[in-house]
Amino acid sequence: MGDPLERLGSEAMGLVEGASTAKDELCMEIDPPFRENVATAEDWRRALNKVVPAVVVLRTTACRAFDTESAGASYATGFVVDKHRGIILTNRHVVKPGPVVAEATFVNREEIPVHPIYRDPVHDFGFFCYDPGAIQFLSYEEIPLAPEAACVGLEIRVVGNDSGEKVSILAGTLARLDRDAPHYKKDGYNDFNTFYMQAASGTKGGSSGSPVIDWQGRAVALNAGSKSSSASAFFLPLERVVRALRFLQKGSDSYVNKWEAVTIPRGTLQVTFLHKGFDETRRLGLQSETEQVVRHASPAGETGMLVVDSVVPGGPAHKNLEPGDVLVRVNGEVVTQFLKLETLLDDSVNQSIELQTERGGTSLTVNLVVQDLHSITPDYFLEVSGAVIHPLSYQQARNFRFHCGLVYVTEPGYMLFRAGVPRHAIIKKFAGKEISCLEELIAILFKLSRGARVPLEYISYMDRHRRKSVLVTIDRHEWYAPPQIYTRDDSTGLWIAKPAFQSDSLLLSPGINDAGSLAVQMFSMSGEANCMGDLHQSNNQELTDGVTSMETNCEDTCDETRPRDDSVGTKKRRVEEELSANTNAVADCTLLETREVKLEDPNTAQNAILRDFQGATATATAANASFSERVIEPTLVMFETEPALRRGDSVYLVGLSRSLQATSRKSIVTNPCAALNIGSADCPRYRATNMEVIELDTGNTFSGALTDEHGRVQAIWGSFSTQLKFGCNTSEDHQFVRGIPIYAISQVLDKIISGAKGPPLLINGVRRPMPLVRILEVELYPTLLSKARSFGLGDDWVQALVKKDPIRRQVLRVKGCLAGSQAENLLEQGDMILAIDKEPVTCFHDIETACQALDKCDNNDGKLNLTIFRQGREIDILVGTDVRDGNGTTRVINWCGCIVQDPHPAVRALGFLPEEGHGVYVARWCHGSPVHRYGLYALQWILEVNGKPTPDLDAFVNVTKELEHGEFVRVRTVHLNGKPRVLTLKQDLHYWPTWELRFNPETAMWRRETIKALGCTSI
Repeated sequence: MGDPLERLGSEAMGLVEGASTAKDELCMEIDPPFRENVATAEDWRRALNKVVPAVVVLRTTACRAFDTESAGASYATGFVVDKHRGIILTNRHVVKPGPVVAEATFVNREEIPVHPIYRDPVHDFGFFCYDPGAIQFLSYEEIPLAPEAACVGLEIRVVGNDSGEKVSILAGTLARLDRDAPHYKKDGYNDFNTFYMQAASGTKGGSSGSPVIDWQGRAVALNAGSKSSSASAFFLPLERVVRALRFLQKGSDSYVNKWEAVTIPRGTLQVTFLHKGFDETRRLGLQSETEQVVRHASPAGETGMLVVDSVVPGGPAHKNLEPGDVLVRVNGEVVTQFLKLETLLDDSVNQSIELQTERGGTSLTVNLVVQDLHSITPDYFLEVSGAVIHPLSYQQARNFRFHCGLVYVTEPGYMLFRAGVPRHAIIKKFAGKEISCLEELIAILFKLSRGARVPLEYISYMDRHRRKSVLVTIDRHEWYAPPQIYTRDDSTGLWIAKPAFQSDSLLLSPGINDAGSLAVQMFSMSGEANCMGDLHQSNNQELTDGVTSMETNCEDTCDETRPRDDSVGTKKRRVEEELSANTNAVADCTLLETREVKLEDPNTAQNAILRDFQGATATATAANASFSERVIEPTLVMFETEPALRRGDSVYLVGLSRSLQATSRKSIVTNPCAALNIGSADCPRYRATNMEVIELDTGNTFSGALTDEHGRVQAIWGSFSTQLKFGCNTSEDHQFVRGIPIYAISQVLDKIISGAKGPPLLINGVRRPMPLVRILEVELYPTLLSKARSFGLGDDWVQALVKKDPIRRQVLRVKGCLAGSQAENLLEQGDMILAIDKEPVTCFHDIETACQALDKCDNNDGKLNLTIFRQGREIDILVGTDVRDGNGTTRVINWCGCIVQDPHPAVRALGFLPEEGHGVYVARWCHGSPVHRYGLYALQWILEVNGKPTPDLDAFVNVTKELEHGEFVRVRTVHLNGKPRVLTLKQDLHYWPTWELRFNPETAMWRRETIKALGCTSI
């Protein structure tokens, strides 16, 4: 079956069927042997020479998660069953129920595009179509289908793409023709109401859709699955395949440019039957007279009857049939086999049939209307904010025992995942209104504006008896395309997208423009991130800069404390919202809603702010709150920057618990200057460096602030993350909390309040300059002086450093320079930084202070005069500093399903940037996209596209916007490990248009622009 990415739960099946029953262990001996079993090696050679050219390797990409299948790329097998019409037979889980892009590769490596023309709603088979005229250099014949040739003891060969090999031929012998349909997954695709064949051929991933042939070169079955705990393989009988193929052949005499969609009648009662032996049916209450009648009317060798296993709620048979009912007759005719029952149902769609059953010894007769199976198989879905939502299919309704047609979340995307809605959820209520179908959900979404927070109730099959309620924030338009409805077109094999709404009312901002008006647009304070496929498939949401919220841990390398100088006076700072002279609007301070305020003058604005602050204070202050809680909860906060905390000081930890309850706890400082040491993660993401933090005697996990007894904030109690690695391939993320000294915050806050020079940014509705911070882009770590002496540091410097800081007794060493920084080629790993301008340096704060001092000097070139110790020598060196703002990444581009951007600091901290240009870094990729299909994953730089250099994003856009849909592109890349690579990929603008996101600091919003889509170019 498909490769490991798409294997339909063979591992899970091994768990389900791992304990073999007595029936499973039965073996059969055939005497005398059939003619087929004495075929010679020459017979098999001739058969294989005819079959192998008609077998193809299918490379499929599920572009979206849909129904039972997730988005992804896989390899499988198919074979030509109609050469003139260009029809390839394979499995249903290969054709996919949702959007799919596929290519077929013949044995001579000719590649042709294929598109799906039919996938059976129940059984595991489907058909692709291709242009026979595209095969120019291969002579091949179609493989005939011979379901009647299958028999126990038949020697067979399975020809396919087993385990990713282009051609693999596995031998076996059919052992059973009446095996129950294999059960793969409890929440995925499973076949039912059919027998399967079984043989010990040991097929693996990639052989899905392989022909099972006899010595005459005829296909007697279709390979479908295997059991991982044994060498057993399971084959689908071909009777229903032959019927479907005949309908397709009647619809067209030969291949044409556009395939004519053909309707294949399929009927259902929404009932699952199992074939039980007569002994079991007698125990279920079958009367002996009925058994005699059935045995007499059935073919010789019949061993049992069909028994109801499950009934889907709301289906035609609901409340008419029950599990345990034994089927006797249909329309007066004895039925004991799946094939005969399906034939009657398929020939009676939308007609009434009569079923005679026995329940506990009582004969019952019911008349049921056969339902069109295609009517409960969804052929459209809604895509909104990365979520895929569609009516619940018959497959999943049978798995979950829910009504068909309910609103089913096959992929939560960003908006629903952020609210806590899982995969496989059934939406029952949205925005206070009951939801029974997808159209009702769309109608409610149409009325909601961007940023609205509405309740959603859902149920899941794992906890079906209780509804769960969450709050959903309507996602901003800029992150994703407007909501779209995709509908399947069987004539082209594509899913055609159209807007879900007639207008863009959904997600439009409730505010108005600021150009020349007296009002400024208000925005929700809730942050947003882009949820796309990660380097590792997971549920973590990452920002563009690699910031993630994960459970992490860390280790510290310093346990010394800083002395406290009581002679230093206490400096108090009162922080409040300031208004510039031309400010005309303010944002509401509540987090749950946004508001517009039109003001005539700044005094009115200030009064409005004070009213908001007073309301927030009155609401937040609880009767049982401690003094510290009541002081810091108002928006006006007192910061205490001096003197610094020292070991043994008492502080109050005030914050919100995980249940969002105000919490206060008195704690003792155990280490006021512990140096963080957070290693790099597998996927580069933000990590705190060059920072000293505060440790307490309590292991509190909630975030908040550290205050003194008067409520003055002395530190921020925040969370950090790191990745713990176990062995070579195993890692685990953990979270820990530490205190961030207030001086680290006050330096930046001073610049924001004073209006320092920098790019403007909208902060809480007020435009302020984002301060530019001068930093030394070098990662440092402390080393004890006792160890530094072992590296050759002289006693004079040891004494000087001890005198400067008798508590820490450490020296800073260089761990690495950020690639592209001013210090990259000047400082080396292991250098000890002894002094700046001949003043000893012992901690990170000393270097930060020296960098800030450069901004205050008019006559400087932004360089620090460092004294370093390198390999036994003392060296004086001028090292340049870098100026950065706090905006981070402001532009990203999505091309063929990968996110490219300028490398963020977490990438540069790894110390590598390609010489050819480092502006096009692949940060993320999406499952089911062209880059997933062809292997252009994260941690690479795109250097060239079709031979044209792409040193930066502008050059990359200029090249890619000229590429057309379906065009193969040659891409030259270099990996983070320095390994170059050249690959080709096929651009797909239908499902994966090229677009970019730009951050606008004037509005504090991201704006999405289409660069290249099917039939249009916007930029």
